[in-house]
Amino acid sequence: MIRIGQSTDIHQLVIGRKCMLGGIEIPHEKGLLGHSDADVLLHVVGEAILGALGLGDLGDHFADTNSAYKDLNSATIVQYAVNLMKKKGYHIGNIDTIILCQAPKISPYKREIKDNIALLLEVSAEDVNIKATTGENLGFIGRGEGIMAQAAVLLVKNSI
Repeated sequence: MIRIGQSTDIHQLVIGRKCMLGGIEIPHEKGLLGHSDADVLLHVVGEAILGALGLGDLGDHFADTNSAYKDLNSATIVQYAVNLMKKKGYHIGNIDTIILCQAPKISPYKREIKDNIALLLEVSAEDVNIKATTGENLGFIGRGEGIMAQAAVLLVKNSI
């Protein structure tokens, strides 16, 4: 049996915050605004797994009204989702992600991001794909006001 999950997330870019993507700090004059560390890529990775399992969205598990999650390292979200996945008897088949941002440039960091996500998901880096594209100077992405990420994940039921 297989299950598919997907997710989209958007965070505003602001002065005074770190720019965390895939668990890697990306040098940039702006960072992502959010209740947690606002790592938009790790958010969609975790939420896509939750979705594939039929367990709702991030807000159901990590409400931004809960002070316990203030400045939370988003790796915790992915680890939480992976633990639920294992308890339900699934493993990652593959995950495909995309980061949409005008800046910073993602290319120099794609390998490090891929390796970190593979580590968090406990899979081979071959099972993780990271893509990036700009907004071609259009909309909030093109104006450098925010970053959006999307993920699609395939979960496979473990053999007995």
